[in-house]
Amino acid sequence: ELGWPESIPYLDRPPSPLEFYREWVSPNKPCIIRNAISHWPALKKWTSAYLRKVVGPKVVSVAVTPNGYADAVFQDRFVMPEERQMPFMDFLDIVEKKVTSPNVFYVQKQCSNLTEEFPELVCDVQNDIPWMSEALGKKPDAVNFWLGESAAVTSLHKDHYENLYCVVSGEKYFLLHPPSDRPFIPYELYQPATYHVSEDGSFEIVDEKTTEKVPWIPLDPLNPDLELYPEYAQAKPLQCTVKAGEMLYLPSLWFHHVQQSHGCIAVNYWYDMEYDIKYSYYQLLDCLTKTVKML
Repeated sequence: ELGWPESIPYLDRPPSPLEFYREWVSPNKPCIIRNAISHWPALKKWTSAYLRKVVGPKVVSVAVTPNGYADAVFQDRFVMPEERQMPFMDFLDIVEKKVTSPNVFYVQKQCSNLTEEFPELVCDVQNDIPWMSEALGKKPDAVNFWLGESAAVTSLHKDHYENLYCVVSGEKYFLLHPPSDRPFIPYELYQPATYHVSEDGSFEIVDEKTTEKVPWIPLDPLNPDLELYPEYAQAKPLQCTVKAGEMLYLPSLWFHHVQQSHGCIAVNYWYDMEYDIKYSYYQLLDCLTKTVKML
């Protein structure tokens, strides 16, 4: 029951609500689901030309960093991106390389930005995933829209959500760790900070001095420093590629590191997790890990 497969299994069709809850949500196991979003108009409609026409000059929130790492450990800080307000068409110019920039741009605001900032696009997808909503007895807390450059990387972390991650175009590359790998994954407390652009166009890191320190994972799973974090050698990462038209079920509390093909477009649905025995198990594991390190 506590073992994990060596690869992420595929389902050829969306399951029934009962089947999905019993086989995947309850045991907290990931899977990739084909043919779950094949009816979405977005799969054919969301070209650059269409997005320019529908969203166009509208000002949206874009995460901008010098290195592609937003919300990540850098120079002993937990550094968040500059959140720049800019016309969506200007952002598309950068993604399409019509305009060059030394920085990395990513539409990734995770506060239900699809419904809040891109309501014009909601009709091309869905407000929720009906069989998931029925399985969990709730609607999603957030529906997020993602579009960015290949240099944009999501550092290793976990979320307290049941996540349905749907790729509309391009590919997403996930590296996953089950919650049971927690003893092998390092956490440290970091001073939160934000990238700010100075007058000469360079970035500076400005501390958020009124904010408490943030627990985050300093390790890069693609190039782990095993001298500094030897325990990580015992972890067992799973890697998968989610292609256009596919949906990844990423269970709550699974650690994930994410990369993407250039210009990849995705929509994800966050459903709040149940704080049940699985959550209690993780909290116990987390506490034991911290206690052992203090001995």
